[in-house]
Amino acid sequence: AGVPEPARTTLSKIRAVIRSVVPAEATEGISYGVPTFKLKGPVIWYAAFSNHCSLFPTASVIEKFKDELKAYRTSKGTIQFPLDKPLLASLVKKMVKARLAEIENKKKR
Repeated sequence: AGVPEPARTTLSKIRAVIRSVVPAEATEGISYGVPTFKLKGPVIWYAAFSNHCSLFPTASVIEKFKDELKAYRTSKGTIQFPLDKPLLASLVKKMVKARLAEIENKKKR
């Protein structure tokens, strides 16, 4: 709630997209000082900074979607995007599903 506009609206959209994909039992919390969705551990993080917003889906998810993320600044575990332009909902959904699949695969090992 303390995030100024336009980042607040952008984060609200990202949060709603993530919520639409994660299972109902997923919870929200703070991890590493930023909002996160958890399901037996962290699923995905998101945050606003002074000049950009970020999504933290893990390095392996970023690598999997690197071609679709070429328009964004990325680092090992972070995707940065403009304060007033959220990532495409369809891309966020695919990344969350990929992250959930990783978590599920780790459980099976």
